[in-house]
Amino acid sequence: MALILVIDDSLYMRGKICSILRLDGHIILEADNGLKGLQMASANSPDCVLLDIIMPGMDGLKIIKSLKDQHLNIPMIVVTADIQESTRKQCMELGAAAVINKPPKEEELLSIINKVLALKKGADR
Repeated sequence: MALILVIDDSLYMRGKICSILRLDGHIILEADNGLKGLQMASANSPDCVLLDIIMPGMDGLKIIKSLKDQHLNIPMIVVTADIQESTRKQCMELGAAAVINKPPKEEELLSIINKVLALKKGADR
């Protein structure tokens, strides 16, 4: 069980992702925009952050950069409808642990989260 922050401006997508994660036993925090998400990440130190790229105000790329600039060692998984290889590459270069396409398949989402959490646990020792 992990504390996971989901940042997405789409209520539908947040609900879909959160229900998958809750069924897997995780505790979920939700933010409907980038600025709220950044504040929640700083205040709650989640084990993992799932975030969209395209959001009004502060987009996902700015969130990744801000969390890295604050030296918050929180694994970030980008969940996006943007399928361009350049976007995927940019996310990974900024420090995202993984990039998956929307809508996420339950098996793929849980598999990636479990891998990221296992790596984090190993790094925290």
